[in-house]
Amino acid sequence: MSQRIAIVTGASRGLGAAIAEELACRGWHVVAVARTTGGLEEVDDRVKANRQPGAGELTLAPMDITNDDAMAHLCRAVYDRWGHADLWVHTAIHAAPLAPANFLDVKDWDKSIATNVRATGVLIPMMEPLLRGSDRATALFLDDPHGGEMYYGAYGATKAAQIALAQSWQAEAAKVGPRVLIETPAPMATATRARFHPGEDRGPLADVRAEAARLVALI
Repeated sequence: MSQRIAIVTGASRGLGAAIAEELACRGWHVVAVARTTGGLEEVDDRVKANRQPGAGELTLAPMDITNDDAMAHLCRAVYDRWGHADLWVHTAIHAAPLAPANFLDVKDWDKSIATNVRATGVLIPMMEPLLRGSDRATALFLDDPHGGEMYYGAYGATKAAQIALAQSWQAEAAKVGPRVLIETPAPMATATRARFHPGEDRGPLADVRAEAARLVALI
């Protein structure tokens, strides 16, 4: 098939949703993965409303990336339908509330590990065979370097671990593929940032759609 296939995990809101939309506008068929069905449907509605000649479309996959069986089923379904994927964009994240390290909420800590670290380690072996089926395959991870900062204990530590895992894969795949990109988006006016920085002047922050377009251009 000439149409390029992308899987975007965390595609229902924020930068993940904007990247899914941008890819579809550029002709990709996007498998949009997120827990929130309503959010995915809103993304799909926007893609359909702005559809131009040559644009792609979305396949909605409402599922939790921490559910190993569901994600294995998804990867198998992608293989059965297309035989490969050209792109995996991993934006799914659990952004635990900011808190001192000695006041970490155990449930938030466990969810941060499950979503940000464990799921990434499970998904890489699932996605790699799909990406190996394309001669132009890319995996894109998004860094947010807050490890070691005050109050960022759960988020910063688990995001740093996720990126360390991606860096290992990047080094290992350098000669054999797929291409693994790790990019640091500009600070953006997202709902997650608003929770982390209440009252912040959002004027200087980057536009989410503009940042999505910049990142897609790198692929």
